[in-house]
Amino acid sequence: MILRRTLLLASTAIAAAAAMIPTPANARSRGGPAGSPGKALHLATAGEQLAALRHGDISSRDLLEQYLRHIDKTNPALNAVVTLDAEAARAAADAADRHLADTGKPLGALHGLPITLKDALETKGMRTTCGSPDLTDHVPDQDADTVARLRAAGAVIVGKTNVPTMCQDLQTSNPLFGKTKNPYDDTRTAGGSSGGPAAAVAAGLTSLEVGSDLAGSLRLPAAYCGVYALRTSFGVVPTRGHIPRPPGWLTSSDMLTLGPIARTAEDLEVLLDVLAAPPPADAAAWRIDLPAPRHSHLADYRVGIWRDDPYCHVDRDTRELLDTVAQLVRSAGATIDDTTRPVELADSDKLFQRLMYATTSATATDAGFADDIAAAAGIPADDPSGLYLHSRTMRHRDWLLAHEEREKLRNHWADYFATHDVLITPATPTAAVDDQASTPVPQRYITVDGDKRPYFDQTAWLNMAGHVKLPAAVIPAGTTADGLPLAIQIIGPYLADRTVVDMAKRLARRLPRRVQPPAFTA
Repeated sequence: MILRRTLLLASTAIAAAAAMIPTPANARSRGGPAGSPGKALHLATAGEQLAALRHGDISSRDLLEQYLRHIDKTNPALNAVVTLDAEAARAAADAADRHLADTGKPLGALHGLPITLKDALETKGMRTTCGSPDLTDHVPDQDADTVARLRAAGAVIVGKTNVPTMCQDLQTSNPLFGKTKNPYDDTRTAGGSSGGPAAAVAAGLTSLEVGSDLAGSLRLPAAYCGVYALRTSFGVVPTRGHIPRPPGWLTSSDMLTLGPIARTAEDLEVLLDVLAAPPPADAAAWRIDLPAPRHSHLADYRVGIWRDDPYCHVDRDTRELLDTVAQLVRSAGATIDDTTRPVELADSDKLFQRLMYATTSATATDAGFADDIAAAAGIPADDPSGLYLHSRTMRHRDWLLAHEEREKLRNHWADYFATHDVLITPATPTAAVDDQASTPVPQRYITVDGDKRPYFDQTAWLNMAGHVKLPAAVIPAGTTADGLPLAIQIIGPYLADRTVVDMAKRLARRLPRRVQPPAFTA
């Protein structure tokens, strides 16, 4: 198999080559006759792009060339796209255009839409490394289940976006490709592990992405990069082919979900409709039919508001943002409850950590796991410093007890959502924190209203949904005085993904318009 890897900093020939390749004669370009350049659409929403493609206002090839020129111009300063396959993308775009011309029908819901993919999703024939030197030359011979669904829906896969090594950091940097920068401030982190995908969507290098979320890896970068993201209900989107687990594994983490990243809440729904499906092996017997939103008007929603908590205080900007959102929802006529809590944040977070450390132990080497067992034996069971090792090496019976605790917690959430439709919380304690990629993890910290706080406090609010299978969206809701995006989180009942997205859409219409990063507006 031929390895195609046109890397991010070596694509100055793309724009020149694009200028030499005519638009297919059967496609009409908006603003001129067939074959002429169409209106710039690469910064439009996915919905607008798809409508233009279906109506013949622009060809898939023309839209792809717009993206390739924009990537060539802007990606070197951002380092979000780390592998390009322009040759295969052009072939796929041309095939989409021929199909539409021959049949008059689109290939699927994503007909001809150029997109990038997180470098953790195995992509047939395209280098997929998950930022690991051990996978430098890994070229899968099979698509991840989700990638296969995207192709079947007509998407044109352009390349891969950056991740921390094996998706194991809250910042995005690795030895293969270096660091992805925050598109709003290159001294701040883009977050991780979906930092490359979120930055690419924010900067207009793609309109849609698929991120993965175990410990906020999808929602944290979305919050820091000012875009929309949805952690889907557990089990709604198949995860086989996501790294980690290692290439070739059939199983995945019991806490991992995949979900869409987009520049609008409406576009979250576009991709959710494509992604939500059973694994291929189960598709013969059942399908996923997510319920419609609980209500058709914002005034009918029963909304919980959780502004702050002593376990993980948020900063002044974030508290004021939650106050503003609460007032906005109240003024729309919705019922507000800002006192009832579904769980204790501290207890929920501790259980989350135990289950997360346990599930990540699956890919440890035999020798490494033996070392962990020996180290855990030297730490008292009730010593807080041993939480990682004791959780990682717990006996199966202990895991079963922790799992039972999780199921009881899920019942608490179900009781809460019997009287509430959604819960709105902070997404993160602050806007994007300073980049600390060159600092060892034990020495990293964040600053909240002038106080140093543990580095992993960044995800405490996001962790609430992670182990209890709930859908949760992060949406941009304002900016700091310095222009950094601020975000909120919307959590909904299990399998109420459409309710969460509906609330995101209704709030987005009332919140300040999302601001495009100034350096990426052309």
